[in-house]
Amino acid sequence: MGILKKRVNDFPTPYTCRRAVSEGDMATKLTMVLMGFGNMVHGQIVKGLLFLAVEVAYVVFMIVNGAGFLAMLPSLGSVEQKEVWDEAQQIYVYTGGDQSVLILLYGVATVILTGLMVCAWMCSLRSAYKAECLAREGRHVNSFREDLKSLLHENLHRLLMTPPMVFIGAFTILPLIFMICMAFTNYSKIDSHLMLFDWVGLDNFKALFDSSSILGSTFWSVLGWTLVWAFFATFSNYIFGMIISLMINRKGTRAKGFWRFCFVLSCAVPMFVSLLIMRTMLQPEGAVNVLLRNLGLIASDASLPFFTDPTWARVTVIVVNIWVGVPYTLLQLTGVLQNIPGELYEAAQVDGANAIQTFTKITLPYMLYVTTPYLIVTFTGNVNNFNVIYLLSGGDPVTDLSSTAGKTDLLVTWLYKLTVDKQYYNIGAVIGILTFIILAIGALFTYRNSKSYKEEGGF
Repeated sequence: MGILKKRVNDFPTPYTCRRAVSEGDMATKLTMVLMGFGNMVHGQIVKGLLFLAVEVAYVVFMIVNGAGFLAMLPSLGSVEQKEVWDEAQQIYVYTGGDQSVLILLYGVATVILTGLMVCAWMCSLRSAYKAECLAREGRHVNSFREDLKSLLHENLHRLLMTPPMVFIGAFTILPLIFMICMAFTNYSKIDSHLMLFDWVGLDNFKALFDSSSILGSTFWSVLGWTLVWAFFATFSNYIFGMIISLMINRKGTRAKGFWRFCFVLSCAVPMFVSLLIMRTMLQPEGAVNVLLRNLGLIASDASLPFFTDPTWARVTVIVVNIWVGVPYTLLQLTGVLQNIPGELYEAAQVDGANAIQTFTKITLPYMLYVTTPYLIVTFTGNVNNFNVIYLLSGGDPVTDLSSTAGKTDLLVTWLYKLTVDKQYYNIGAVIGILTFIILAIGALFTYRNSKSYKEEGGF
């Protein structure tokens, strides 16, 4: 019983904010108002001063700018920029007005900074409570130099993870939150809502889901084609890559390295170069149509509508994507095939299994087990496959002049056109959010129901 009690007492005390508030002494409780006070009382002067400096810097920032940013965030500004004639210079000058995009950006940054300040406040409170408990128990309280040394030992993860988290917060989290907020505004070229715009709630989502409007019908059409494209682009590459890898890796195939070199050689050429070359060759006056005319396969005044007919254009981008993507799939599946245990094939041969049974019972299950995460990633990448569509067809053909999307446009290329060409930033933000939701739910559901997740390491 004594040994059990000793082992229980060896566990470190959970230094939580709740316990600090309920069980801490007066110095620890004052830390809730004056950050670092408890640390300074218990000998951690430098650490306490750093916490205090963080609090002072935040308070000064909020007094000077932060409070104003938060106050203007609900309205996003109200003063319009005006054009005024300057009699002295005989030119028009623009008076300064509110810029909603900056107000939104600074407001979001202030909210995030406030959240980080709350985390720093909690760290200060826990640190003060820990110093109090150690001093009360007569144990050693680390100095600032010892805390720095601990960053190279037990707290090494904090030292290594802090810089990446800072960059992720500044260049990923902040832009994402800014974009999400933009989806709930009327930030667009419509009615000149570029300098001064307002919150509109879910109006953008309603407009996108309204199939009776031009925007809504375009969205559903582009979404349907995006899913069709992603399915065929993923599984056509996988199937053809699997067939080629099986043919090359079979025992009777000679010069395996040469055949792999022939297929993988296209990977040495940058993809955008290959796509631009193919786009040029498939034009009405391109090399392919000229060759077909010279061979008499088509009329002298005719050309195959690779990018002018919707059906032809969609089939063309899928076929070209097979040519571009199969070599990468070949490399992936070659490694998988070479790692299938030979004993499985020997046992199947002893049992009298034929080639089809061996493939369906051993090769295919093993390949799917290993490559299911790769298929999910590939499907996700094809949904956002900007390069192939934009560089090859540019989203063309456009059959409806009132629509902002062509027949081969994906959600990501349509988003690009809406934001860069049309300056409909609010609709582009909504499309970005919906794309993320569709991909996240689909990827998580598929992966969690696959054998790669349920039977990890069990094949």
